[in-house]
Amino acid sequence: MVDREWRARLGVLARHVAILAMLSLVWEFAQMPFYTLWQTGTAREIVYAALHCTVGDAMIGGASLLVALLIFGGAGWPRERWGTVLAAAVAMGLGYTVFSEWLNVGPRAVWAYSDLMPVVPPLGTGLTPLLQWLILPPVAYRLATRGRTHFGS
Repeated sequence: MVDREWRARLGVLARHVAILAMLSLVWEFAQMPFYTLWQTGTAREIVYAALHCTVGDAMIGGASLLVALLIFGGAGWPRERWGTVLAAAVAMGLGYTVFSEWLNVGPRAVWAYSDLMPVVPPLGTGLTPLLQWLILPPVAYRLATRGRTHFGS
């Protein structure tokens, strides 16, 4: 049987993923003009891409937080070690994003940046995907842990 503390921790993880998915959906549509699909795709292709990427974002964010919890969390999480867990989760999400953008814009050529996309040297990664992983996971984490941690106080 799962005790109250574990249920509470699982609740935080589930809330984090749900909030991150909602924020990511808005972000995916907002950053669409930075990709060539915005000019070349049909409305259906654009909506599909945004939904597809949102699901991927939720999976990446959830997996990153789970791994960070397994490595850096403790019995007192989320009241304790929240900063370490959050930093590790963000770092993992950023790392995956840099790799994914490199792979999908470069060798696989699955998507392409429009002329509007600022690219961060030397990575060659678009700025908006990097900002997404620097901004959204901390916001989702803060909202998911509200009242359960000293985060932000």
